[in-house]
Amino acid sequence: MVNELLVNLVDSVLGAGKRTARGNKAYHCPYCNHHKPKLEVNFTQHKKGYNPWHCWACDKKGSRISQIFKKVGASSEKFEELTKLIGSEVEYKQVTTSTELKLPEEFKPIIGSRDIVARHAFAYLKNRGITRDDIEKYNIGYCESGRYAKMVIIPSYDETGKLNYFTGRSFEKDPYVKYRNPETSRDIVPFELFINWSIPLILCEGPFDAIAIKRNAIPLLGKNIQQNLMKKIVTSEVEKIYIALDTDAQKQALKFAEYFINQGKEVYFMDLDGKDPSEMGFENFTKLIQKTFPIDQYGLMERKLQLLWVRETLKSLTIVS
Repeated sequence: MVNELLVNLVDSVLGAGKRTARGNKAYHCPYCNHHKPKLEVNFTQHKKGYNPWHCWACDKKGSRISQIFKKVGASSEKFEELTKLIGSEVEYKQVTTSTELKLPEEFKPIIGSRDIVARHAFAYLKNRGITRDDIEKYNIGYCESGRYAKMVIIPSYDETGKLNYFTGRSFEKDPYVKYRNPETSRDIVPFELFINWSIPLILCEGPFDAIAIKRNAIPLLGKNIQQNLMKKIVTSEVEKIYIALDTDAQKQALKFAEYFINQGKEVYFMDLDGKDPSEMGFENFTKLIQKTFPIDQYGLMERKLQLLWVRETLKSLTIVS
C-alpha cells in the first residue's frame, strides 16, 4: 500500500512529483538535473524495509529515500519526519556477477550447410515464415548435439555487435522440451543491434515475433519488460510505441501502456485477436498497424474494465460448473 504521508514528505523536499505506475512518482533528478522528471521513487515499502529509487536518465539508483534527502541537503526536521514515517531504513544491495556469454560449442550456421539436420532446421524455419535473408540477418544457426540438440539457435546482439542472449527452439515434431535458454540474465536489450531509437518501436513477446514483424521490433523474451530495456526506451528519442503482446498478457500490456503514456510516449495498443505476430505474418501485421490508433487514459480505463469483466465472467462460470 502506498504511504501517502511519505509521498507528501518527499514532495515537500523534491517538489511536486509526477504520478507513474503502481503509485510511484517521478521527480527531477538532483544527480543529473535532467530537464524532465526521470527520478522514480517507489512508495510501496518492500518487505526488506526499503523504498528503491532510480533515475532513468543518469542510471543513478539507491534503496533509501534518505540518500536523496542527503543529496539535496534536506533539513534535520525532514530527516526526523522521514524516520517517524518509515523507521530506520535498511540498505539493500543486489550483488550481480557477469560472465561473457558464448553461443553453444555445437552451434553451426544453417546457410551453407548440406547435412540432413541443417536441412530439417531450415525446413522448420521456412514453415514458420522465416526467410533465407532472415536467417543470415539474425545469424540463426542450429545444434546437432549437446544441450541444444535438434534446436535452432537465435542469437541476440547488443548495439556493439556483442552477443547478449540467445534462444534455442526445438525443430523436432513432438519435442520433449520446446525451448532452452542460457543460464544468464534476461535483463538486456534484445535485438538491440537492429534497433533505431529515433523511429516508432514495436514490443512483442518472442524472437520469432520480432523477426516476422521485421521493422524495429524488440522481443521481450517473455511477458515483462526488464529494467535495462525500460531505461533504454524511456530515455530514447522514441515517441511512438506499439505494444503487441499475446491475449494472455493483456494485464501486463495495459500496465506497460499506462507507464509509457505517463512518460510522455504515444502508445498504440494492438489487438492481435488470439494470434501472435509470427502466426499473422508480416503483411497482415503491417495492415493491423495501419488500423491501430493511439490509446489515451480513457481508453486504458475502458480496457481495464473489459478485462475485469471477462475475468469475473469466467470466474462465475467456473463456480457454476
